[in-house]
Amino acid sequence: MSNSREPRKIRPAMKRASVTASTNTEVETKARYLIENVLKPKYIQPPPEGCQFNYIIDITAKWIGSTCYFISTYACPGPNAIAPTFEQKFARMVSVGDAKYNLYYMRHTGKWVQTYTGISVDECLKAIQDDPWFQP
Repeated sequence: MSNSREPRKIRPAMKRASVTASTNTEVETKARYLIENVLKPKYIQPPPEGCQFNYIIDITAKWIGSTCYFISTYACPGPNAIAPTFEQKFARMVSVGDAKYNLYYMRHTGKWVQTYTGISVDECLKAIQDDPWFQP
């Protein structure tokens, strides 16, 4: 019996596709429309009087590399708040090439969960709008 071990095979990391300027602009334009016309009216409400709990005050989208994140900003009104606001990412679209994206939601554990694979921009935005996993 030999003491040598077989070299461990390592799976290559999944490469993310780069995003062109025109694709970036298309996604930003469509995401901004969804945010302003659907998400903000649905999720941003005036705080109740004397509110001591965090509440959403803004929703935005931001590109980081080849990934577009949807981010909600919360106000922290309580007297013991560490900061007056904080941001929380709730959805991400990762470019996989050919104008297709993998779509993820942020789980309550702080881990991303992929729910859709290789779908179009419009399909991603429709899922963010309708699928209950993508609530800010």
